[in-house]
Amino acid sequence: MVVAGAATIAVYAVVAGALWLLVRFVWANRPDPLTLAAAFLVATLASGYLTYRFGTGRTLAGLDAREVPRERAPTVHRIVDALAGGMDVARPRVFVARLGEPNALALGGPTPALVIDYSLFRLLSATELEGVLAHELAHIEGRDGLVQTLGHSVVHTAVGLVALALVPVAAVAGGFARGVALVRGAPDRWHRTLPGRLHVGLKRTLTLLLIALTLLLRAYSRRREHAADDRAVEVTGRPLALASALRRIDSASRSPFPFAPLYRRGRDGEEQPLVRLLSTHPPMDERIERLRRRAEREGVLGRSPDRGVDGLRPIRPIRPDRAGDGWTRVPIEKR
Repeated sequence: MVVAGAATIAVYAVVAGALWLLVRFVWANRPDPLTLAAAFLVATLASGYLTYRFGTGRTLAGLDAREVPRERAPTVHRIVDALAGGMDVARPRVFVARLGEPNALALGGPTPALVIDYSLFRLLSATELEGVLAHELAHIEGRDGLVQTLGHSVVHTAVGLVALALVPVAAVAGGFARGVALVRGAPDRWHRTLPGRLHVGLKRTLTLLLIALTLLLRAYSRRREHAADDRAVEVTGRPLALASALRRIDSASRSPFPFAPLYRRGRDGEEQPLVRLLSTHPPMDERIERLRRRAEREGVLGRSPDRGVDGLRPIRPIRPDRAGDGWTRVPIEKR
């Protein structure tokens, strides 16, 4: 063990010396810090923008989404036309897919796209579907996808730069720790040595940095969900329709799904605060309650004579016809 430990320490001493020479060389030939920071920032933002601009096609292909002809879903297209005309967004293409959960997905880029799960046609009424689609278009209008993509790109670059500086030091410290532990005859206690503690501390620092930056992105994402709800209500004027849709979607959801903008991630946030902090969306109950309070302020809570549980209007599902090719034909409903 002593021989193996001494050999390990010798090898990592050579590695440490080589790293030190590399650091001295880089420092002696370092570029202007402002120029270097600007170059990294431009490269990061350009990478994020290109991902956002050209990622829609790859996402649609990955979801096996199919574009819906107008004649197959006239009500949906009529809703999208009206919403796009009243919002600062380009008219998106409409797709359907089997997302695994009753949800809708907004994709930005030069030509925006709305992806609707098949189950929403059976689950929601026309006014509820209108609220859901208005919520998704609000994300496109606010360029939330672009901001999120750029944010993730900046976070990954920042963490990568810190890792570039810390990982070599952590690796050398871990090697010295294992060598010292071998010399002491306790190889399984390497993390208790001084270099071992340094190794663990550097790894935790990198992890905490990643978590901290991720928490900032998730907090921004939760605020944008509330903003999208508010914008949808401004456009449609029906806060209870969106609240009813969210309740129905929440009840029908079975498992987490990574592409589900309406999925209630962090539903158990009250019992597990960390889950809520790391969730991309506020709890569904919180969103529904906000919409109910808005309906009360605007005096629309009691307008429906057939009000249901919790003041929400009962669902009157659309009864779609099944076309021969599997498309859903939604009947036109007068407004």
